[in-house]
Amino acid sequence: MLHYKELGLVNSRELFQKAVKGGYAIPAFNFNNLEQLQAIIAACVETKSPVILQVSKGARKYANQTLLQYLAKGAVEYAKELGYSIPIVLHLDHGDAFETCKSCIETGFSSVMIDGSHHSYDENIRVTKEVVEYAHQYDITVEGELGVLAGIEDEVSAEHSSYTRPEEVEDFVKRTGVDSLAISIGTSHGAFKFKVKPGELPPPLRFDILEEVEKRIPGFPIVLHGASSVPKNIVEEINKYGGKLEDTAGVSEDQLRRAATSAVCKINIDSDGRLAMTAAVRKVLAEKPGEFDPRNYLGPARDSLKELYKHKIINVLGSADKA
Repeated sequence: MLHYKELGLVNSRELFQKAVKGGYAIPAFNFNNLEQLQAIIAACVETKSPVILQVSKGARKYANQTLLQYLAKGAVEYAKELGYSIPIVLHLDHGDAFETCKSCIETGFSSVMIDGSHHSYDENIRVTKEVVEYAHQYDITVEGELGVLAGIEDEVSAEHSSYTRPEEVEDFVKRTGVDSLAISIGTSHGAFKFKVKPGELPPPLRFDILEEVEKRIPGFPIVLHGASSVPKNIVEEINKYGGKLEDTAGVSEDQLRRAATSAVCKINIDSDGRLAMTAAVRKVLAEKPGEFDPRNYLGPARDSLKELYKHKIINVLGSADKA
């Protein structure tokens, strides 16, 4: 058993309490490799923001669980080296079973998500409660989910969404003991979130559901998944240099900013980062077709990602200077 405190990490409990009171959201950025991690930590240190480093089941396979431990420890030390020690959470994103969550808990994660949203309501409660009871023995925070997000990202896939039912949240939180709750109010996984015609805006988020949830569980930490905005300028850059991303649309940053001032204290952003890095890599390889040193295209990709995340922290999430 490797406890997260041995790696210098924190859990999300105190961070969420501060975020709910302060009217901002903690950035939850996914990473799979060194360049993404460097960009995330640099962006958060430069803006003095706390951060949740998210690792999906697919990322654990890709990066290797043993290496992830040392990358997380390295992230803590890297922040100090950059001149400011920020609170860092290592979080399992979309854990699909008790065994997956247990494995992460025993290998240094400070927070886990158990996603039972595709099960029946009672089965979702059962599996979530099982994870909570195990995790809380080690002071590890647990995120549950009610409602289903459509879209595809990593190994998470759903063709149709179903909004969270506010009348269920109080019972779910009470019976499971979760520390935070991901809800479905109109966000979606992946870069192809919504089908919109040219000139049309994506559908607005269901703030009526969010407000009703807040009334039923006041002050309880709420999480939004699938909150990438799919910036048009980045998509155009990708397509300019040989990409084929058409009809992409994401969640309005104005709506995310509004959500961040509510009980939503964790907002997940992954696809926007992938898009930013892809645009930078394509640009380098298109302009310098003879380039073969990964440092010379992954370096610019890392820099582009850092700037994107600084923008999200300052202008969307409101978590700058909260570390």
